Amino acid sequence: MNNHGSTSMSAQSIQRYYAESLKIQEAEVLPCQIIVLHNLLSVNDIVHIPGGQRIITGSSDGLIRQWDLESGAEIGDRWQVEGRYMSVTSIALSPNGITLASGYKDGTVRLLDIGTWKVIVKWTGHTDQVKSICWSPDGERVVSGSDDGTARVWYGQSGEPVLGLNPMVDTEYKTVHAVAYSPDGTKIAAGGKEKNALKIWDARTGELLSTVEFQEEGSSIIIDDEGSQSAGCIGQPILTLVWAFDGKKLICGFQCGWIRIFDTATWQEIAIINLPGRPHVRQVALFRNDRLLASATWSDVRLWNLDTNLPVGPCLMHNFVPDCLAFSDDGKLVVGSDEHVSVWDTHAIVKEAGSEDLMTIPDVIVFRF
Repeated sequence: MNNHGSTSMSAQSIQRYYAESLKIQEAEVLPCQIIVLHNLLSVNDIVHIPGGQRIITGSSDGLIRQWDLESGAEIGDRWQVEGRYMSVTSIALSPNGITLASGYKDGTVRLLDIGTWKVIVKWTGHTDQVKSICWSPDGERVVSGSDDGTARVWYGQSGEPVLGLNPMVDTEYKTVHAVAYSPDGTKIAAGGKEKNALKIWDARTGELLSTVEFQEEGSSIIIDDEGSQSAGCIGQPILTLVWAFDGKKLICGFQCGWIRIFDTATWQEIAIINLPGRPHVRQVALFRNDRLLASATWSDVRLWNLDTNLPVGPCLMHNFVPDCLAFSDDGKLVVGSDEHVSVWDTHAIVKEAGSEDLMTIPDVIVFRF
């Protein structure tokens, strides 16, 4: 199906496409849907729209698009910064599913009504591209991290900077790769380059609460079952992070190829997942039951059982370098993208692996603000 400069593939076409790929020997689980964007565009970020099989993408051509994952068709109108080409580098959907925060290569941030694509407000403050955006759980604030080394917090409706949090003081980062609110909205976590540490701030006052350093020799040497040693993550930055939905863990992906999990009560490391080949962990995404994790690296996409910290099934095939990753609300789909948007049937993968219980969803946790 040709649609607005994209092509959706049938199951037969997907098999033929990967059969012709140089990486076919690595193809363990093929996508159930592929959307090929023409002109070698890169999709830099993805969000799922709640309540259905629709996603929003932000890409290097400056366009924000909506897609139907069942048909692979682009739907509705596109949106682009008027009068100029500007790459969309990060997007985040508000908790009520109505407003999209979008960050750009020039450091600006815009809030868009996804029903009309009208700009609600535009923020300026960053001096380099926006790397990460996250809404507070109550939808009142947005935190953004940038290549300028700052994290900034804004009021979601007025666009005014939050006093004491714009920017955060003493980030010590050259680049802020990842920012995220805790599920109860009381803390902000950030990871970045230069100051290779995880930092936690009070989300209301901007007080630095914790700094987890990654320079200690003892925590950076791993001896595997065969007795071989690994140099670990000395001097390696966090590229991505996500809070567990119950707030008890923080999961970080590192440039060195590790996924490290921290207890948020003590900030002690409680688990390490060392990925094969030690590729950059570019993105991690967590299903809302806190038991199923997806990771995207330079080489593949994988699912992980966080009860055991072991892989679920084989790796998922991806033909390029995945820049973003997202679960659907029900966890039945996971989407990754770069020049393609690839969709995998998560439910079928975990069922085939005999781990269907990983799809169960607990009672909803309600935080009071």
